Amino acid sequence: MPVVDDFWLFLSASFLLWITPGPDTLYILARTLSQGRLAGVLSVLGISTGILAHTLFAAIGLSAILMTSALAFTAIKLAGAAYLIYLGVQALRSRPTSSSPTRIAAQSRSKIFWQGFVTNLLNPKIALFFLAFLPQFVDPNSASHPAGLFLYLGGMFVVGGSLWCLLLVAVAQRVRTTIKPSAIITNITGLVYIGLGLNLLRAKL
Repeated sequence: MPVVDDFWLFLSASFLLWITPGPDTLYILARTLSQGRLAGVLSVLGISTGILAHTLFAAIGLSAILMTSALAFTAIKLAGAAYLIYLGVQALRSRPTSSSPTRIAAQSRSKIFWQGFVTNLLNPKIALFFLAFLPQFVDPNSASHPAGLFLYLGGMFVVGGSLWCLLLVAVAQRVRTTIKPSAIITNITGLVYIGLGLNLLRAKL
């Protein structure tokens, strides 16, 4: 097992971060309320894959390079914000789903997964977070390679965060069964996406 500085502190800090509402939480809840449990689960998987990618980038030094380039940071930020706003506009223009359960087509399942992945990957604030958070728990005197420790910690963070998000999906699904999907929910979902995009525009190095 890799040597981690203050392992229990890492778990405690991670737990607090998992339960603190953030952009990913809002995205997952909005997706579940508007499209159901499967869409929520697929969003969790996509976002978790994006976080793993950020962990890999931090481990091999790509995130550090990104943080030293204002141009690259701004380009990724604008792309991520534009994508979220695009999803919001698409949601506002879509028709509300029927109150009866519907099967999501295979193509739509893939699309939902990749949308979750892309929205997370194009958020440079995630890269900033991992560069600031993970190194605190990497023992420089450990025989383990630092990159391996980054991936180990990132993997633990993703597993715990995914379990918490799946719990949120279950709660949101229970709420969804008590209300009928309507234009109001669809519009709120669209506004949440747009709000997340506008909030991302405020990100700074």
